[in-house]
Amino acid sequence: MKQYLALFELGEKSVGVVFPDLPNVITTGKNYEQAFKNAILALSFYAEEEKLPKESSLEEIRKNWQDWELWKNKYNFIASYVPVISNKTKTKRINITLSESLISHLDAVTDNRSGFIEQTLRNCLVA
Repeated sequence: MKQYLALFELGEKSVGVVFPDLPNVITTGKNYEQAFKNAILALSFYAEEEKLPKESSLEEIRKNWQDWELWKNKYNFIASYVPVISNKTKTKRINITLSESLISHLDAVTDNRSGFIEQTLRNCLVA
């Protein structure tokens, strides 16, 4: 799974997010948790429309990103990797085993088992 380093600027009233590898991708949140969820969404939306570059490590960003010194000296921030969760990915057929009672519950709430499981997993990754 691809993941990109994000810098979360911890402001007094919000948390801003930038991706040094992807200068056009920015987002915010009221707190770190919301900013992280929004970062996943922003990165995923970007991945749906654009070709993603090679991911840089923290060391590469420290050496090569022109704004590193500014961020290091001016901002209170956390660096964290954010996964790319995209609908563009290829699908793969798999066999899974579930208890009969879980299958009954699953069938009671959906007529598309695969779609339900996929959406539930996507929600878990963003949550």
